[in-house]
Amino acid sequence: MKVYTYSEARQRLTHVLDTARKEEVVIKRKGGETFSVIFRKDKKSPFDVPGIQTKATTKDILAAVRESRNK
Repeated sequence: MKVYTYSEARQRLTHVLDTARKEEVVIKRKGGETFSVIFRKDKKSPFDVPGIQTKATTKDILAAVRESRNK
């Protein structure tokens, strides 16, 4: 765990964030408050899927949906 003062962290923010990728970083303020900086990898939504190319038109898709609902 690395500890930086507020002023030091502000001046070296890029370095602080790079360090936080590897380990926890603590930033201390004059008044005694401390803050932790922890790297979090973004979670992707299960609905975030790549699109596909198709020759189907909106009309074709709507017709298929209507047909599936009528069965």
